[in-house]
Formats: sequence, structure tokens, C-alpha cells
Amino acid sequence: MRRFKVFKVFKSLAIDSLDTITKGSKKYHIWMGFLTLVMLIGMYCYSIQLDKGLSVTGMSDRVSWGLYISNFTFLVGVAAAAVMLVMPTYILKDIDFKQAVLIGEGLAVSALIMCLAFVVADMGGPSVLWHMLPGIGVFNFPNSMLTWDVIVLNGYLLLNISIPFYILFRRYQGKIPNPKIYVPGAILSVFWAVAIHLVTAFLYQGLQARPFWNNALLGPRFLASAFAAGPALIILVLAIIRSFTSFKIPDKTIKKIALIVTVAAQINLIMLISELFKEFYAPTHHSESAYYLFFGLHGKDALLPWIWTAIPLNVIATIMLTFGKLRNNLKVLYFCCFILFVAIWIEKGFGLIVPGFIPGPYGKIVEYLPTGIEIGVTIGIWAMGAFIFTILAKTAIGIETGVLKYKAKHT
Repeated sequence: MRRFKVFKVFKSLAIDSLDTITKGSKKYHIWMGFLTLVMLIGMYCYSIQLDKGLSVTGMSDRVSWGLYISNFTFLVGVAAAAVMLVMPTYILKDIDFKQAVLIGEGLAVSALIMCLAFVVADMGGPSVLWHMLPGIGVFNFPNSMLTWDVIVLNGYLLLNISIPFYILFRRYQGKIPNPKIYVPGAILSVFWAVAIHLVTAFLYQGLQARPFWNNALLGPRFLASAFAAGPALIILVLAIIRSFTSFKIPDKTIKKIALIVTVAAQINLIMLISELFKEFYAPTHHSESAYYLFFGLHGKDALLPWIWTAIPLNVIATIMLTFGKLRNNLKVLYFCCFILFVAIWIEKGFGLIVPGFIPGPYGKIVEYLPTGIEIGVTIGIWAMGAFIFTILAKTAIGIETGVLKYKAKHT
């Protein structure tokens, strides 16, 4: 009988959620229509890749990771950054973060789904995914770092789906969530968030033939950049939600998240300076990748515009955020968060993945730039992530504001 009642409530939640996400203002429908169009463009580009193979991308046997893995690496950090809201809300009982935590977890779910989509795109197609299944494919457990990455990413995705779902399901019923059920999972997710990004860093760090990645600071810097870019994106999302919905997030919440962004950005910048000192103060032949990235090598300089856009943006954003008067001005804060997000996206993408392959182990320089097909697939996946997040956020906001409530409508 109890199971039947739970199923009935779940069915009601599904129907109410579907009703909520299919209704909205004109701006909401334009937004969802735009995302759908971009996803269709991405699907068309992906169909070309499926038909002709990875030869339609800018990748080669010399540079085998490009735009897809760059975005995968960056988005793992965005997903991990949800812990910066989970820990103060569920563990430290900081009520100032309470309004934002479910939004942060929804962003983590969307980011993780995008991560998996970029892996599928980089593998060439979904038909080869069976290799990643334990007992069926060549999973190579526990030796392969990629195996560990698959485990931690899917485990973190499960945590970020189950915890918010339980909380929202209880609130939809008009009941108080039991902390004894969700707090242990929240504590586990704190450690798991660190693990997903460290393991991703270890994927690169453990490749001895790629000295650009074989750096002891890589793991800590991954975390620092993640805890800067992720909360920066959360602030931008919260600003949009405050403007277009009835879900009001206090200024105090945004300012507290801004402090997290500031400290993480400062640590990230210090680590960047440390890496630059190591590469250029006493350079060896292992510094060639860094020279290629920052100054070009043997007339090859395709990445110069990217990195020399990222570094100034990073420095400007960090300096501006350091001053409390500027940081507490919300318009300035939003601008800083935007340019910091873009800067870290470039640094952890084109500024990290691509130069690791250049020059190759035998000294040959083969440059990489993404093709239109890669860009189309990439923006399609980002649109998919935005589409999923919009659905999750609209449902969560409906429950949090009391618009979606089981007892009020069905008793």
C-alpha cells in the first residue's frame, strides 16, 4: 500500500513537472526554442562525424585530444564546484546558501551529462561505448586511470541526482526531508567532488611522455580553477534566475559565493605564476610545449591568440574581485565572473590539452584548430546541457516556491 502511494506521488510529480516545463513566458519559450535549434545543428554535425569518422575534425594521430576533451576537462571542474554550496548548506548548516544549493546541484548534473556526451563524441560514436562496460568491454580495472574516471564521474552523477531528488520529492509532498537520509550522501559527495577532478588531473599527470602535463601542481590547480570557474558560473545563473523568476536569492548568498570565487581565483593565479616560473626561469627541452603555447615555436603559433586572451582576463578578474568594493557591486561582480569563466575555459582547454601534444615525442610540430563540425557538435552539447539545466531548475523552483505541491492539488 505504501509503495502504491509513493508511486502515485511520483506519477503526480512527473505530470506536474511536465506541465511546468512546457508552460512559461514568451521569453522562456524563445529560450527553449533557441536551445532546441542549436541542439539540432549539433546533431546534424554529429551525424556527419558518424558518417565520415573523426577525419572531419581537426584532430590527428599527433594531436588526438582536442575541443571535445578540452570541454570535458573543464566541465568536470564545473560539476565538482557544486561541493562549494553542498558543504556549507548540508554540513555546516549555513542558511545563506540554502536557496542556491539545489541550483548548484542541478548545474552539476547538467555538467556531468555534458561530460559524458563529450566523451562519446571524442570516441567517435556510441557504438564503441561497450568497451567501457565492466565484464563486457576491456575495462582494465584497476590499472587504468580512465576506468577510475568513469567510476567517479558516474558515482558523482548518481549522488547529485539522488540527493536533490529526495529533498524535492519530500517538499513536493509537503514533508520535511530527513537529514539522516541525505546528509551522509552530502558528506560523501564532498569527498567525491574532489576525487572526480583529481582523477581527471591524474589522467594527464600520469603520462610521462607529455612533460607539459607531468607536473605535481596539476591536480591542485585543477581544483583551484574548478572552484573559481564553477561558482562563477553559479553566480551568473543565479543572477539570471533572480531576474526572470519569482525565486529570489538574497544578495548575501551571492556575495558569499563571490568570496569563494575570489579565494579560488587567487590560488589559481599563484599556481599559474609558479608554473610559469618553473617553465621559463631555467628552461629545458621539456619546456618546449610551454614555449609553443606562450610564444610560438619554429614559426608555429596557432594558440597564441587563445592564451594571450585568457591570461589578461584571468588577471583582471582576479584583481578586481580582490577589492571588496568592486566585488560587492553586483554588476561588476557579474562582469568579473563572466571573464573569469571564459579565461579558465580557455586555460583548461586550449591552454592545457592541445599544447601537451605539441611538439610530439619526436619533436615534430603538428598544430590543431577545431573544424566547423567540432564546433557544431560542441555548441550542440552545451545547448543540451543548458536545456537539461533549465528543465531541472524550473521544476526545482516550482517546488521550492510552493507552486508544485502534491497535497495542495490532490487532497
